[in-house]
Amino acid sequence: MIAALRSVFLAGAVMAFAGAAQSEATHSILEFKDLDGWSDDDHGAALNVFLNTCRDFDDPDWTTLCAVAESEGPDNPRAFFELFFRPVLIENGEKALFTGYFEPELDGSRYPSGRFQYPLYKMPPEAKEQNPWLPRRDILSSGVMENRGLEIAWVDDPVELFFLQIQGSGRIKLPDGGSLRVGYGGTNGHPYRSIGVELVRRGIYDAHQVSAQVIRNWVRRNPAEGQELLYHNPSYVFFREVRRVAAEHGPLGAMNRSVTAHRSIAVDPAFTPLGAPVWVEKDGADPIRRLMIAQDTGSAIKGAQRADIFFGTGHDAGLAAGRLRDPGRMVVLLPIQRAYALLPDEF
Repeated sequence: MIAALRSVFLAGAVMAFAGAAQSEATHSILEFKDLDGWSDDDHGAALNVFLNTCRDFDDPDWTTLCAVAESEGPDNPRAFFELFFRPVLIENGEKALFTGYFEPELDGSRYPSGRFQYPLYKMPPEAKEQNPWLPRRDILSSGVMENRGLEIAWVDDPVELFFLQIQGSGRIKLPDGGSLRVGYGGTNGHPYRSIGVELVRRGIYDAHQVSAQVIRNWVRRNPAEGQELLYHNPSYVFFREVRRVAAEHGPLGAMNRSVTAHRSIAVDPAFTPLGAPVWVEKDGADPIRRLMIAQDTGSAIKGAQRADIFFGTGHDAGLAAGRLRDPGRMVVLLPIQRAYALLPDEF
């Protein structure tokens, strides 16, 4: 699980590459035959995900290809990608790293009870006006949030609520069998501090031992110390209820569209434009060779060869995402003219 918040960005604001980051990057145009496993992928599945967000593009290079994809791409999706794109390997001197993220699912209620005692809050007006606002400890212990009608729901586990804030979105399963979905609604403005790193600093675990599940177990075994450990992270995330996304669809990504399990990734938009197809070659355990779409971002996703793979919703998705930390390579598919424009003038 990444130590990041799912930030919300307008697609148009991040389609252009950041100049400073691009000046540090190198770009190599590859052939599709250079992509390991390219011919074996389900290009139609990737095209469907591409169409989910390409309609929101406002850049002419992309809007033209989106129109073509809608009218002609479904007949031969692999040919569509090979005809109108070029694979571009973007590097900035850092090794590739793939991690995973997911949509948590918590048990909760719209009303407090003996079981459901831990509220998810909407952002109070003063937190919008003052940056930074109160740290986590003061928000939870000073009573500043009480009796103001800011609660969206109550859950039964403060540790799961803490990790829900790290992911930034999730689902709350209600006692009547229904559910509600929450999304990122803002932050108190304090920087995120990793409690996993803090456990290592205290000598409780070695770095290779720390995972989300290890942290959960330690906090539950040590309730008083565990609460203090959670306070070590002063950052606090507020939520909003998301009503317009159908239950069968994934949570909203940075392009304000649903992300798709095993086909959507979070990237660094300083190097990879949101909405772009990205060929993923993840090595390590359970290698992945798949065309995915860059539809999300996160504060821990930094670098040209850095991606976070969306694994879906619920417990099993969380376990799979939490185990992922593998090397490999990612290759961005760019419109032909955009790809060649990145090469040095002497090309």
